[in-house]
Amino acid sequence: MLLSFLALCCGGAAVLYVLYSWLIPAAVQYNAWLALLWHDAIVERALNILTRSTRPQRLLRAVQKKAIKGDPQSVISTIDYFCRHSEWAMNVGDEKGAILDSVVCEVSPSTALELGTYCGYSTVRIARLLPPGTKLITLEFNPDYAAVARQIIEYSGLQDKVRVLWTDGVNHIYICLVEGASGDLIPKMQELFGIKTFDFVFLDHWKDRYLPDTKLLEECQLLRKGSILLADNVICPGTPDYLEYVRNSPRYESKYFKSHLEYTKVEDGLEKSVFLG
Repeated sequence: MLLSFLALCCGGAAVLYVLYSWLIPAAVQYNAWLALLWHDAIVERALNILTRSTRPQRLLRAVQKKAIKGDPQSVISTIDYFCRHSEWAMNVGDEKGAILDSVVCEVSPSTALELGTYCGYSTVRIARLLPPGTKLITLEFNPDYAAVARQIIEYSGLQDKVRVLWTDGVNHIYICLVEGASGDLIPKMQELFGIKTFDFVFLDHWKDRYLPDTKLLEECQLLRKGSILLADNVICPGTPDYLEYVRNSPRYESKYFKSHLEYTKVEDGLEKSVFLG
């Protein structure tokens, strides 16, 4: 009787393991809302309870354990591996990251703004490609995410470049990670940081903030003729009002880069918009 019970328990555990590790992840790869439901609503919450930690904290531990300290590319590759093989996370990811890389290299900005730091993946990805003297400001509303992002940025070898406020200079890339709401901070860019305009803006925060924050950047005259806006997740979860605006406004010339939602086969993409003045 006991052996039968143990065999039943082992069999049940094996079935659950196969479902959790292979069958369900494979099944949700091609469905946007099932993917988000599984990874964000089910897996993340279950692991938070079981490990008594958050997803950003688990991601940070993976970086500290497996990445080469002081090597930004190693940090990026470690996060990508973690998100593909251990636990999905809402970074821009490796596939769309290659598009982000190409746009950053094309623009070669002297001033850049990132809306939505999360765990610092895209911050490190952008910063490693910036020319000397560039000022990169990244805004994060969630203080817990910001705390993890600072540690990941530091681990990547950028510890001397993380500032509350930067100091002037021409031989360094200055990264300023600021906690707070984008709607409150965008009007203060000139006052706090002496920024007149941004050459490059990466939008990857709350999707319902893409359009109001773009209009706020315009109102505050923080965009110049030729400024580039690059928006992530414009298909999944989607930003229809933002896409309608930048694709139909005479102030922008836009192009869609088709790709996939990070670490899945679900269609997503990046929208690159050139501000025409």
